[in-house]
Amino acid sequence: MHYKDGGLIMPVAQIANREVISVPSSSSALQAAKMMRQHHVGDIVITDDSTGRPVPIGIVTDRDLVLEILAQEVDPARVTVGDIMTTNLLKIPLGEGISRTIQLMRARGTRRAPVVDKDGSLAGIVCVDDLIELIADELGELANLVARELKVEEKARQ
Repeated sequence: MHYKDGGLIMPVAQIANREVISVPSSSSALQAAKMMRQHHVGDIVITDDSTGRPVPIGIVTDRDLVLEILAQEVDPARVTVGDIMTTNLLKIPLGEGISRTIQLMRARGTRRAPVVDKDGSLAGIVCVDDLIELIADELGELANLVARELKVEEKARQ
């Protein structure tokens, strides 16, 4: 994955995944699990579309399905995602910087956060994996700088 110049000071909008899978709270846990499998994702954002725009109100992860449905031996067709969703969402504004996003996610202990536009509508999602990849790229650039500096120094001393 390549990022535009700016690294950790860039807005989260540049790395947010814009292809978010979302469903209303009335969807069954079984429907959510099938959608996760179909789209190869580990979470689904639960939205309220009553205003004509998708406003994130919760999130359900594959872990939620295991702990709340499978481990409890509950019929996933009879439970809605609204029953098991995490509702205390951290919502990241599109313009928020990467460093601040990391701080907020760390403070809340969350691995995934919906990204919202100025109206509070769902605009994407950011997850810790995306942030780790970005930081790894940045660290790689620093390592390249050190290696280049050593070559320049060696050449200057010849």
